[in-house]
Amino acid sequence: MPVWMSELEDQDLTFIKKFVLASGSLKEVAALYGVSYPTVRLRLDRLIQKIRLTETAEADPYVSLVKRLAVDDKLDFETAKLLIDTYRKTKEEP
Repeated sequence: MPVWMSELEDQDLTFIKKFVLASGSLKEVAALYGVSYPTVRLRLDRLIQKIRLTETAEADPYVSLVKRLAVDDKLDFETAKLLIDTYRKTKEEP
């Protein structure tokens, strides 16, 4: 299994499976989940962000953690950016 897949949660893998079985039709996936098209589009966008994070993993575990929290909607992106910028500045100081 590719590393990016092993980093995903079961619900993400289920979503990918349903998406593939629906031939990539977001409308069909929305109907399967009983949600709107924009909701499915948002979920797909977040899943893409998770995969990209895994593929471009930071060497710094703290930065990776903050990014993952933002993608998982446990932290807003502005706060994540502030935390990462502040952290990087403190690392640069002598």
